[in-house]
Amino acid sequence: LADRLGLPVVATGQVHMHHRERQPLQDVLTALRHHSSVDQAGLRLFQNAERYLRPPEVLQRLYPRAWLEQTLVIAQHCTFTPGELRYEYPDDLVPEGLSPVDWLAQLTREGEQRRFPQGTPSAVQALIEKELTLIRELHYEYYFLTIHDIVRFARSRSILCQGRGSAANSAVCYCLGITEVNPARVQLLFERFISRERDEPPDIDVDFEHERREEVIQYIYQRYGRERAALAATVIRYRPRSAIRDVGKALGFDPALVEQLLSGIDWRDRETDWRQQILDKGLTRNPAVANQFFTLVNSLLGFPRHLSQHVGGFVISAGPLSELVPTENAAMADRTVIQWDKEDLESLGLMKVDILALGMLTAIRKALDLISDEKGQPFTLQDIPEEDPETYQMLRQGDSIGVFQVESRAQINMLPRLKPETYYDLVIQVAIVRPGPIQGDMVHPYLKRKAGLEPVSYPSPEIQGVLERTLGVPIFQEQAIKLAMVAANFSAGEADRLRRAMAAWKSHGDLTSFRDKLVNGMLDNGHDAEFAERLYQQICGFGGYGFPESHAASFALLVYTSAWIKRHFPPAFYCALLNSQPMGFYSASQLVQDARRHGVTVLPVDVNHSDWHHTLAGSQKPLRLGLRQIRGLARKSAERLLEQRPAQGFHSATDLRQRTGLGQKELELLAGAGAFATISGHRHQTYWQLLEQPETTPLWVTEAVRQSYQDPTAPVDLTEIQLAAPGEGQDVLADYATQGLSLGRHPLALLREQGHLANCLNAEQLLGVRPGQPVQVAGLVTGRQRPGSASGVTFVTLEDETGNINVVVWLATARRQRKPLITARLLHVKGVIEREGDIIHLMAGKLTDLSHLIHTLPVSSRDFH
Repeated sequence: LADRLGLPVVATGQVHMHHRERQPLQDVLTALRHHSSVDQAGLRLFQNAERYLRPPEVLQRLYPRAWLEQTLVIAQHCTFTPGELRYEYPDDLVPEGLSPVDWLAQLTREGEQRRFPQGTPSAVQALIEKELTLIRELHYEYYFLTIHDIVRFARSRSILCQGRGSAANSAVCYCLGITEVNPARVQLLFERFISRERDEPPDIDVDFEHERREEVIQYIYQRYGRERAALAATVIRYRPRSAIRDVGKALGFDPALVEQLLSGIDWRDRETDWRQQILDKGLTRNPAVANQFFTLVNSLLGFPRHLSQHVGGFVISAGPLSELVPTENAAMADRTVIQWDKEDLESLGLMKVDILALGMLTAIRKALDLISDEKGQPFTLQDIPEEDPETYQMLRQGDSIGVFQVESRAQINMLPRLKPETYYDLVIQVAIVRPGPIQGDMVHPYLKRKAGLEPVSYPSPEIQGVLERTLGVPIFQEQAIKLAMVAANFSAGEADRLRRAMAAWKSHGDLTSFRDKLVNGMLDNGHDAEFAERLYQQICGFGGYGFPESHAASFALLVYTSAWIKRHFPPAFYCALLNSQPMGFYSASQLVQDARRHGVTVLPVDVNHSDWHHTLAGSQKPLRLGLRQIRGLARKSAERLLEQRPAQGFHSATDLRQRTGLGQKELELLAGAGAFATISGHRHQTYWQLLEQPETTPLWVTEAVRQSYQDPTAPVDLTEIQLAAPGEGQDVLADYATQGLSLGRHPLALLREQGHLANCLNAEQLLGVRPGQPVQVAGLVTGRQRPGSASGVTFVTLEDETGNINVVVWLATARRQRKPLITARLLHVKGVIEREGDIIHLMAGKLTDLSHLIHTLPVSSRDFH
């Protein structure tokens, strides 16, 4: 064929693996690709292991020399390098007659007047001039104009948004409305955002309401066209759980066996790894099969599994994007995706803006709408007063369930210790409960200094300028970078390389290449060796975990806003949170319980009173649960019910069926949720009324109905039969099954009443227990956490009828009692009480799984987030 066509022949081995020993893994991946098992894949598998990267001596035996030489000819033609790609910013945002520099400066000045109506502070004016100069030098005007345009669109649609991350270091971004961090309130490090030495595109992350982000995404596609805008991809890689499942599937394991293998595995145990934990289960009777299974799983770890959409990274270009990168249609409608991931795009210097979703912005906007309704006039973010003492008092008490960023158990425990009194205290609060400050031993020194128990000192005025706002303790990543500059003479470029090395700490764990320059630089500047070594160790502690001040400053604004709403308008706060689910740290059940503890009246779902969303109604602003809370009920079905609901309400289940035309499934979902209670009285009666019986029969009738049988031919209305109401326990189970929550008594209260929890104290009773006293408790497991900085300690949160119980499980205890710790839904704990101020912990000794007592109760926990 080559002779006839006058073409050369080239040798090719159709290589699929680097070594022939990888053939079993190739077979597994082929089977998975075809949704098959290996033994059923048939001819889809290769018949031998010859498609590997053969060494040159083998190739020379197999192919003529001319064929091999032709491979080099082809290789020499492949001269393209990614550096040849030339990205251009979109340039269609500037009015005619203006340059992009002038237009950006004009927009910045207009924003400056809005932000500082009483006059711009001189320091901020200097920052703006410095930033505009650097932006002009590096030709980033179009980038800022593009982000400004997106934010402008969102605000025109009343979509709350806020820039975060390094962009919060920018005074220009503040003036353009991209971020909300006032440069007059925090110390900015613009070099972390844009650096002349780094010479790479800035990266702006903007959070939008999570329920309305799609509007912003579609605006970008409409503005630039799908040929010029696309979402970045994320490569999802195999981790132990997914590798075990897929290898088990490929090898034909029973799915139930695979789930048994995965059940109860503690993935964070660094000494007894997951492989040994599986072997300890004794489920693998054939050592050869087990060995093959583990070998394949280990080989698969880290492999790309599939391509997914990045959470919001958009690339926008001046010309067709497909000329720069390969694109494809996304699985979701009206979306285009780049086939490369975020790191690839950054390497090529392509402009990327993250259009992110944040549930708290949705909740805040809905809460503001509810407050506006209550006040009878618009109420906006700007109407929330700054530095409200009552808000800080609430936070100092650790009352922060549902409040943005400070709702985890660790944050709740820190609040009474840090005692925030100002906005900047919240900036520190957000950043200090992180592995970086904890591992760098910065938390306790800061708390002691804030409480006045330890003097604050600074080795030099330069260092005081960097650390004064955090009492001499480096809390933020920017401070570590600035310290390197002022204490060790790092240039801005060297400091940025240090930042990158810190960010790569988790992958490489090595900052030693910077140690000599850091330590020697500090010694040269007159600092003592102890200070130099301590600072270096603190920077190592930041590695991979250091929280930027700009990020914390953005988040602290939302902490304060959400806390203020909770303190002053609790019904609106909880209603908005529930209407924004799924989001945040707590389930709807936990939010409802906290709302009731704060005096909010919560009313049940009702076909005659509920809307689709949760609502506030009446003079006392009771919170009425909405139809959205009913699991499985489609919104279209609920809207049909609301459209057909008469002003006086439905008078029976039959009336509702006839008016709405809802099917039996939807009616039973409503009945199961107790939504007919005001009509039928209880669930059993509603189910009876909804039964479709073609013929009536004189069985199980009341005496009143029986009298109608004097005439045997007379029809009988069985809906008049009164059935016994379900018991309290049955109602609670039905509530959780249909809504995930109950307004009845807590399941723990019922179990306690039945005598199942003898000698167990509740969360309220623990307040009166002295430190060191042994106690027993039991509760529903709502969360398990094991921070990377906690030396293997697991923090478990239990919920009972009076509140939450914090349980601390040391590593040795966790290993001995791994199964109840990991799998229990209802956990009994024997332990010893420890107290620090108002903070109570139970140090666990004996763990017992009592899940059999609630085997039909559908509750779940939020584990290891």
